Amino acid sequence: MWPDAHILGVRETGAVSRHVPDLIDEVRLPDSAASGAPGASPFVELDRADWSRLSASTPLPLTTHDVVRLRGLSDPIDLREVDTVYRPLSRLLGLYVAGVRGVHQAVTTFLAEGGRPTPFVIGIAGSVAVGKSTTARVLVEMLRRWPEMPRVQLITTDGFLHPNEELKRRGLMERKGFPESYDRRALLRFLAQVKSGIPEVTAPVYSHVTYDVIPEKRQVVDRPDVLVVEGLNVLAPPVIEPGTQRGLAVSDFFDFSIYVDAEVQDIRRWYVERFLRLRRTAFTQPESYFRRYADLDDDAAQDVASGIWSRINEPNLRENVLPTRSRATLVMTKDADHRIQRVLLRKP
Repeated sequence: MWPDAHILGVRETGAVSRHVPDLIDEVRLPDSAASGAPGASPFVELDRADWSRLSASTPLPLTTHDVVRLRGLSDPIDLREVDTVYRPLSRLLGLYVAGVRGVHQAVTTFLAEGGRPTPFVIGIAGSVAVGKSTTARVLVEMLRRWPEMPRVQLITTDGFLHPNEELKRRGLMERKGFPESYDRRALLRFLAQVKSGIPEVTAPVYSHVTYDVIPEKRQVVDRPDVLVVEGLNVLAPPVIEPGTQRGLAVSDFFDFSIYVDAEVQDIRRWYVERFLRLRRTAFTQPESYFRRYADLDDDAAQDVASGIWSRINEPNLRENVLPTRSRATLVMTKDADHRIQRVLLRKP
């Protein structure tokens, strides 16, 4: 068994098989058909062209240089894709943020209280290797350039993985990235503090070189306007505590959520391609946990990557990540070339 299920994985996720039935696959009627008939969809479905037209007069604040700097190793996103897909999304998020701020103002007026709004929290979910990290970074950069929204931060749930020593103690090193490998209570506590408006909340930091949480290193989140939370399992349903009927989900703290979607066979190919690239780059670092893979030839590296995907990453996708797709506010579906071809937006 390979103990590296999480290889290259926790940072970039998002995959879906068209052959795995779930809520969205069962309710793919267009909006015009959603009139209360059986199977009517809770989502508005938009193709690439229709979605692109929704950007209206929203400015495009990024340049080609920005996009090259932000994209992931296996995600060939370009400025055209940002213009077509992320500009409309930026506009939509602006409307959502304004709406939440309006609700905050109404409630504070009702209670005769003051105070600043708590952070608007966006969750981004999906499977290993689809480019979810790129989605998060591009969104953060675009939102930071809104004149009224300069304070935007990003955290990944990687830091909330149990340290390797604890995973070894629990026999979970081969299930790194599965729900049980995370300190879920610590993540929930962190988000509860953020949404309570507490200043200087801290999150642990993860190293993808050493493949472990960095001891004593913390990321400070100090009441941003927007916080983006990226992770494999951030849309998972609540876990019911033993002996109670109560449970809390990470997504309970989200104001908006995104699932990045693609065919399983495409995700598998992207995963293998990324492994081969990292074999010549990050894996060559002396301190890399994956140093032993750096000297593999192409055939051996492909065999290793395919084995890890088939035994661990794909089962995690099918069992734990994919079933959360229908819980998202918005689902973005990629084609084989990483281009977003379809968007499903949950009806309000």
